[in-house]
Amino acid sequence: MSTTTLAELLAEADAAGHDHAATEKSSGLQHIHNHATGSIVWFPTWKKFRQTADWAEAVDGVTEELKSGSGSREEWAAKYLADDLALLMKRAAASSDVHIFVQENLTQHLTRTWAVADAVAKATGTDLPNGSTTPSIFADYPYEVYAQDGGVFATTLWNDVIDARRNQALADEAARKALKPVSRKALKNAARKAARR
Repeated sequence: MSTTTLAELLAEADAAGHDHAATEKSSGLQHIHNHATGSIVWFPTWKKFRQTADWAEAVDGVTEELKSGSGSREEWAAKYLADDLALLMKRAAASSDVHIFVQENLTQHLTRTWAVADAVAKATGTDLPNGSTTPSIFADYPYEVYAQDGGVFATTLWNDVIDARRNQALADEAARKALKPVSRKALKNAARKAARR
């Protein structure tokens, strides 16, 4: 079992200098440029995450929750993932700086999601997901969790987190418009039209 932590891997990648492609190849990490803050955000592939000490800890933590959950393990996991994603978006929409928020929360969300799938596999005695098939717990999940070793998941989620505040503002505006009181004049006109029919 590996004693290398994810934090150590990410710190090494940060310290490796500017050849990001070479760092990706040698480290098993991938990266996103956070143009708003001028920084590079490193995250592990789902394969690399399994090689860290954090993986066993995360899977054990989820396994404990799985035991206390009701319903089938798959149902519990699917609901957990949906709730976790909704909470992430809610927090992103409320954050004072979404660019810093995504930088601080992306890796944690990716690894927690992969850990849930691995914990379900271990609990049900099935093989760990290998990227070629997607576990049933992701049937309603809006992201391709394993495509490009997790790169597709990371970049799509990144963009959605950045858009969370704007989407929330649009939803609030739509709700405000829907709740606008109807004027007396509009009510009278509607009544007149109805009377004519």
